[in-house]
Amino acid sequence: MNILIVGSTGTIGRELVKQALANGHEVTALARVPAKLQIDNQRLTLAQGDVMDPASLARVMPGQDAVLCALGAGGKGGVRAPGTQNIIGAMRKCGVRRLVCLSSLGVGESRTNLDFFWKHVMFGLLLRAAYADHVAQEVVIRDSDLDWTIVRPAAYTDGERTGNYRHGFPATAKNLKLKIARADVAGFMLDQLGDDRYLHMAPGISY
Repeated sequence: MNILIVGSTGTIGRELVKQALANGHEVTALARVPAKLQIDNQRLTLAQGDVMDPASLARVMPGQDAVLCALGAGGKGGVRAPGTQNIIGAMRKCGVRRLVCLSSLGVGESRTNLDFFWKHVMFGLLLRAAYADHVAQEVVIRDSDLDWTIVRPAAYTDGERTGNYRHGFPATAKNLKLKIARADVAGFMLDQLGDDRYLHMAPGISY
């Protein structure tokens, strides 16, 4: 497939690029400073641009089969939701239907999957702006007419892809470790491109 990866220089974005190339896809990586990727592959196109600039997206969207969105702004807000809105606008104009977007466990009904620390300390205080941005981002996606899947990972860890994790669990699920390797998150997101099981759904993913 021809895949556009937005947020390609972030920790999840880098994994998406590496794994997508390993899987044989043609990848366009959009980033403000794409050279940060430091990946050289004949099937990789580095595209300089800003998700907050619709013109940047208009240049790279034609010919894509799917978009993987891994936008991040650290603990800040104000990028994920408006950036995703711009992505959706460009997808509509170019007739691109499939969107797989990174969110966070704890958004929406998955809030009950979290423990006290994540509910009240991290998302309640330290990451309040980022959490609100994720909530707004999911609303933007759900209001679209695209073929979307929202992926809600637990806290990131380092490590190799294992393929051994829980996903699509209910809001009542217990005994979650509330951790997941970045490589497994990227692998799961890429798996959605060939699987409609979670179409118009927001599965959580955690060990």
